Amino acid sequence: MALPKGKKFVDYIVDNAIIFVLLILLVVIIVVEPSFISIRNFRNILSQASTRLIFALGVGGIIIAKGTDLSLGRQVGLAAVISASLLQGVDYTYRMYPDLPELPIIVPIILVMLITTLFSAINGFVIAKLKVDPFVATLGMMIIVYGVTSIYFDRPPYGAQPIGGLSPKFANFAQGSVNIGTFSIPYLIIYAALVTTLIFVLWNKTKFGKNMYAIGGNIDAAIVSGVNVFRNLMFVYMLAGMLYGLGGALEAARIGSATNNTGNGYELDAISACIVGGLSFNGGIGTVGGIIFGTLIFQVIAYGLSFIGVNPYLQYIIKGLIIVIAVAIDSAKYRKK
Repeated sequence: MALPKGKKFVDYIVDNAIIFVLLILLVVIIVVEPSFISIRNFRNILSQASTRLIFALGVGGIIIAKGTDLSLGRQVGLAAVISASLLQGVDYTYRMYPDLPELPIIVPIILVMLITTLFSAINGFVIAKLKVDPFVATLGMMIIVYGVTSIYFDRPPYGAQPIGGLSPKFANFAQGSVNIGTFSIPYLIIYAALVTTLIFVLWNKTKFGKNMYAIGGNIDAAIVSGVNVFRNLMFVYMLAGMLYGLGGALEAARIGSATNNTGNGYELDAISACIVGGLSFNGGIGTVGGIIFGTLIFQVIAYGLSFIGVNPYLQYIIKGLIIVIAVAIDSAKYRKK
């Protein structure tokens, strides 16, 4: 990060304070446990960050359009539960659907993507058409989706128990890897790269992307310019829903099981990664590269804290502080602007 000309060093430090805090925290982790730097850990971090990146790219577009989505985590959980229940091994004793034949992996994935897209479309409609504040609208949807997930999860005859025994093909779909010479690249990284490429093109090379930034930057100016705000906001939320569904199915396969609490808190991690990556709650600002950076650095810190044995409850406090600092810095930048 080069120091911009004409800008005081102190201002530069303040504007990028959250990045420096995270880098210092990373240095502390490495000093405490030097073995943290290893190819194995790097691979694990990238694998875990892959699904988080998909979620962050989904909510990132919403943030750029000056919105938010608190229902992200619960939609991920719904997708995970449904896809896991439909892709259990045929010889697993506690199958939710004992008589269901083995399905092609793509069928349940498309199904959950359609379901989460529907819920996100409702979010978009309530926000764009009924003018409900995004925080309130998505908070309500978060509760609704959790209720739907819990009802589906707590079904007879086995009731509320983890949905396990996933089909080996489904598990390998997320946990497998492709070997290139002496290197092994997890499938999850490949999926994340494909999604990232798609989002980059949509944001930077299409009329939709320009409209999204215009709406977030100044919605009144966008309307005067002829932008169809309702249609574009609907697409922003529906695109996010598609990514939640895809990521939720991949997360279930990565973990190897799913419960109605899968995805709990994921919205905070995704939003935090976006803010750390330079997106602004005031809308109109943000890049795909920034989201990649924010997701990776946030995942490195989370993995590193667990690696050195930091109390899980203390990790929540640290994450909360990071979120508050990031938003405070963002607000300070907006006021200065």
